[in-house]
Amino acid sequence: MATQPESLCFTDESPIAAEVARGVTRLFCRQDLFAVCEMPLPNGRRADLMAIDGKGGFTIVEIKVARADLLGDGKWLDYLDYCDRFYWAVPPHLARILEEERYLPGAAGLIVADRYDAAVVREAIHRPLAPARRKSELLRFARRAARRLAAQVDPSLGDLT
Repeated sequence: MATQPESLCFTDESPIAAEVARGVTRLFCRQDLFAVCEMPLPNGRRADLMAIDGKGGFTIVEIKVARADLLGDGKWLDYLDYCDRFYWAVPPHLARILEEERYLPGAAGLIVADRYDAAVVREAIHRPLAPARRKSELLRFARRAARRLAAQVDPSLGDLT
């Protein structure tokens, strides 16, 4: 009987972050979106979740589980150039903070999640990527996902990030 490989996502984070990611991943699967966790971006940032839909559209999700981390985060604007949609994902107790104007409630979506499931509280606006950026991101996403799968077969293949 084969064993499940341990998740390499959110190893440096609170266990609640992994639980929120699990709930969001379940929601996305029902919507035919498939996510990769901790996805490095060309600008040096790392998206908590980056998902792709059946038409090649990209969604980035920034997960926050602590009030202080949410209030102190200014880097999330750097993600907007690499996705068609951007969502915050939080446990229920943080959702109200994300109504503040500095979190762009007219543009950024909001997902409330726990380890079992998630719900979209506010849809993200669709801001299509330029065709050249989409092609570049599609190739980068596919290669990263394939490399992570290959490393599950042979861990000696190196760093999965």
